[in-house]
Amino acid sequence: MPAPTHGAVVVGVGSSAEDLQMVRTAAAEAAAHDRPLHLLHAFNWAAALESFSVSGPRAAAEELLEKAGQAAAEAAPTVPVTDEIVEGSPVEALIRASDSAFLLAVGDGGMAGCASCVPADAPAVQLAARAGCPVLVGRLEPPPPGPVLVGFDGSDSSRATLGYAFDCAESRGARLLTIQVVEPNHQPDGAEHLLEEAVARHAARHPRVAAECHTVRGDPGGVLLEQSRSAQVALVGARGDEPLRGMLGAVSQTLLYHSPAPVIVVRGLDPDDEEDGS
Repeated sequence: MPAPTHGAVVVGVGSSAEDLQMVRTAAAEAAAHDRPLHLLHAFNWAAALESFSVSGPRAAAEELLEKAGQAAAEAAPTVPVTDEIVEGSPVEALIRASDSAFLLAVGDGGMAGCASCVPADAPAVQLAARAGCPVLVGRLEPPPPGPVLVGFDGSDSSRATLGYAFDCAESRGARLLTIQVVEPNHQPDGAEHLLEEAVARHAARHPRVAAECHTVRGDPGGVLLEQSRSAQVALVGARGDEPLRGMLGAVSQTLLYHSPAPVIVVRGLDPDDEEDGS
């Protein structure tokens, strides 16, 4: 199985306006990371067989991909673009693609605008929990031109996420803001120094990234959510010390459901990569 970092940016293409906007977002992300873009559309054969002609829905799918390709070319003219029509569930098709992808890109379905929603069955949530690579969840509203925000808790997952965040900040030409949140009654135990040392290691390999780090007392989800309001993108590990498929931690869920900024849930990376600069 190819490593996630060796693949393309993969975006699911549906018929909504949000999907075409995500194609543009994914194309820009592919350009920033010098990656190809792959457009993936899941074709519903059951619906096709119920129609007067199978060729009708198939032709509509091909036309959809053609429009998506045009949108990608307008957003990032130099990015190589491929497309694919597959049979079955869009979520399952994207999860299969994630095993060889650099990044999956998907819209949030509007859930960030619903404060009381906890849509565990939403496609974006399923992909963030089950994908084999990082997942970018876009928003309907464009983010401000703020920093790249990343949460850090000292776990293996957060170390891998920090390395990915430095790459994202450099590719975007953005400032990096790393936040470590400790409980209000937390006693000093050197955690602050671990954060500073981790950031310093990456900063030495990314001299063009203006990076700062802060340790803040409070609720991790609440603190990062508030910081995300002025970020251009927020990055978080899938689940602290347990970055297993099918699992999302409380902090990643809070940002995924409620952050107004796009969120990248980082998973499928080797935490040891941050030690050797790969």
